[in-house]
Amino acid sequence: MLLADLVDTSRRVALTSRRLEKTAALADCLRRLAPDEIEVAVAWLSGEIRQGKLGMGPVAIVQARPTVAATSPALSAGEVDQVLEHIAHTGGAGSQAERNRLLTELLARATSHEQDFLVRLLFGELRQGAQAGLMVEAIGLAAGVPLREVQRAAMVAGGLGSVAQAALTRGSIGLQAFALRLFQPLLPMLAQPAQDVRDALTQLGTAALEWKLDGARVQVHKSGDEVRVYTRGLNDVTHAVPEIVETARALPAQALILDGETIALRSDGRPHPFQVTMRRFGRKLDVENMRREVPLSVFFFDCLRHEDQDLTDLPASERFAVLSAVLPHELLLPRLVTGDLISAQAFFDAALARGHEGIMAKSLDAPYEAGGRGRSWLKVKQAHTLDLVVLAAEWGNGRRKGWLSNLHLGARDPLTGAFVMLGKTFKGLTDELLEWQTKALLALETTRDSYTVRVRPELVVEIAVNEIQESPQYPGGLALRFARVKRYRSDKRPEEADTIDTVRQLYGKQTGAPSSS
Repeated sequence: MLLADLVDTSRRVALTSRRLEKTAALADCLRRLAPDEIEVAVAWLSGEIRQGKLGMGPVAIVQARPTVAATSPALSAGEVDQVLEHIAHTGGAGSQAERNRLLTELLARATSHEQDFLVRLLFGELRQGAQAGLMVEAIGLAAGVPLREVQRAAMVAGGLGSVAQAALTRGSIGLQAFALRLFQPLLPMLAQPAQDVRDALTQLGTAALEWKLDGARVQVHKSGDEVRVYTRGLNDVTHAVPEIVETARALPAQALILDGETIALRSDGRPHPFQVTMRRFGRKLDVENMRREVPLSVFFFDCLRHEDQDLTDLPASERFAVLSAVLPHELLLPRLVTGDLISAQAFFDAALARGHEGIMAKSLDAPYEAGGRGRSWLKVKQAHTLDLVVLAAEWGNGRRKGWLSNLHLGARDPLTGAFVMLGKTFKGLTDELLEWQTKALLALETTRDSYTVRVRPELVVEIAVNEIQESPQYPGGLALRFARVKRYRSDKRPEEADTIDTVRQLYGKQTGAPSSS
């Protein structure tokens, strides 16, 4: 299949907001793929590349785009994937220059529409409304197999490419090969945000509440004395977490698959910042020294397999009953089953008082929906707000095409009067707000390139943020985590925006470290 066909499918999916039309467009494309093109196309139309990363940053990707483009489409999907594979495996002396050369030559053979598609794909910003759930539906439609069979296979496969390959070439028989197996990690079940405790109980009624730790999600597989530990991205990190291996090995059950969270705790039981925990998963590890410096604790909240029984289809209440029977109390997250708002709020407040993010609220009846982000699990966090200044905005994609969407946000430096960038967000913007801010920002435009419009720093926007974290990416050394727009502050002038000192103080409160300017 030509790359141009995939670009056209992506455009068709992006231009409609109707789920059935998106699914039909994807399914039509999938039916026309050759067997060796399926995994590539499914990855791209899901906004990913098979290689994961190419070893090239955003600046290098932009610089690799030539000023000229091909006049007619000629690149095949297979050719492009082969070049990306070559780039990803290029290493050694001069490797950056070689990667740049390879990408430049590839983009020079692409039309302007194909260049746009590939650059956004490599940026991870191909937002076209083809999320995993939609792609699962398209695979079922294209292959003519029941949706539940595709969902079931996707749950345990850890990725849609192999599922699509099996479904489109062998139908239901091909999907039978996908079953819950030890040491084959499955995608984690995910949560939707709730506004507050009341909102969570309104949606779920009586629910299981658990403390929400700001650690690293882990999936632990055990068969006898053999234990493997996987991240939420399905990477095997067993070597980096000997504490978890030892904990799992000591459990009496012979076969288990457990879902949980690992976190670095201080001597008083309060959590270290998220980034301290993540130091245990770095590229170059002296595991024993790191274990002494940053010991990990692990807590489990779900059991997906016990001995020979697959538990994923059981209601959450039954899975937890198995979990609590198998694990000692100290390995379980604090938990409360209630539908009472006062009790639930007290539980939430207790989690915050111990320094944690908030709580999870979970339906008692829901099965384990691997890879799904449904309404059965809700997360309730405490958010801080900051009044920041818009420094630039990026053009949106998909249904946001034609609007300025992704905002560049800055805090004021009281010493210089300049603004220090802290991050970006496109979350929390309604269509009405997108239309207004596009007009307002274009009126403040100073310069632009093909992706970004830079503006005079005059608009103040109130941003909700869950956390401030260290970041070498931004000049102030700090970045916003889970930022979203609450409202524009037309009542505030830029000089009244929050300062970088305020942001540092908030970071200091989170970490327990003294703030510095």
